[in-house]
Amino acid sequence: MQDAIQRVLAGDCIVYPTTTQPALGCIPTPKCLDKLYELKERDHSMPVSIGVANLDQAEDLVEVPDLVRDLLDDFPRGSLTVVLKAHETVDSRLGGKGIAIRVVAHPEAISLLNEVGPLTATSANRSGVAPVDDCEEAARSLSSSAEEVSFVQGACPGGLPSTLIAWYSVCGSTQLRDTEVLREGVVSSEEVKSWLRRQI
Repeated sequence: MQDAIQRVLAGDCIVYPTTTQPALGCIPTPKCLDKLYELKERDHSMPVSIGVANLDQAEDLVEVPDLVRDLLDDFPRGSLTVVLKAHETVDSRLGGKGIAIRVVAHPEAISLLNEVGPLTATSANRSGVAPVDDCEEAARSLSSSAEEVSFVQGACPGGLPSTLIAWYSVCGSTQLRDTEVLREGVVSSEEVKSWLRRQI
């Protein structure tokens, strides 16, 4: 892991494990995001999420309402990514006024993020190419003759990604019921909606 830590702190992108798929991580600065988007061949209009080791890290970036803490406590750790209101407008590739936050669950990812702070948590694959489950294979697929992508070893079970939710405050609403499931993943839309109904 030390090589990956040194590389990411130097401004490079690395691959690290999550409880769904390998993630492509970089420090969320414009220069590092330039590298990430080039590696992924990703359209700049498509924001990426941020992985954090805990909600204390997230609070440096976004508002974290008590109900969001309750939501994340009630579902398996790492299964939800929640778009929350940013303290200040950020790079549009991070979402602008709302940042997608995922509290990671994989032990290696937690150790990594405790060491280096929040990193991007987008899937480690080129746009339009199906993700793989192995971090080393994902890193190899993103490497080029000019740059080798470092990785943190760790098994990823694969399957569905985390479920992406837009919290109502980023939708310009004051109503909890306006919270929206943007992408269904390991947690179904109905499970999220049922949880929300119980809070109203």
